[in-house]
Amino acid sequence: MKREDISRKPLKLLGAKGEDEVARYLQAKGIKVIDRNWRIKGGELDLICEDHGVIVFVEVKTRTSNMYGTPFDAITPDKAFRLQRLALAWMAMHHRWGQDYRIDAAGVWMDGFGAIEIEHRKAVL
Repeated sequence: MKREDISRKPLKLLGAKGEDEVARYLQAKGIKVIDRNWRIKGGELDLICEDHGVIVFVEVKTRTSNMYGTPFDAITPDKAFRLQRLALAWMAMHHRWGQDYRIDAAGVWMDGFGAIEIEHRKAVL
């Protein structure tokens, strides 16, 4: 394993924990999770859900503080463009072309004591 892979492992674990928490949060709100961590050469979609017939692509950003900005600050214009392309690719590959969809973002804050705060923003793109 490369040195940089070892140093990034805690970040991957934090991100996975954030995605798990958001999946539970959305399911409690009646939104069905239908796919997770869908990946193609152009990138990855964190959560793919269905909300009353609308396909919802959820970008999850997890932080332990706002020292480097909020989770939503991490969604740059380049990231937004990539999310739109990935969403359309998922729709085409899963024969959902023409179905209504939206792209949401979920910010997750976790502290060292187990407290978790989730902010879900609908239709951010």
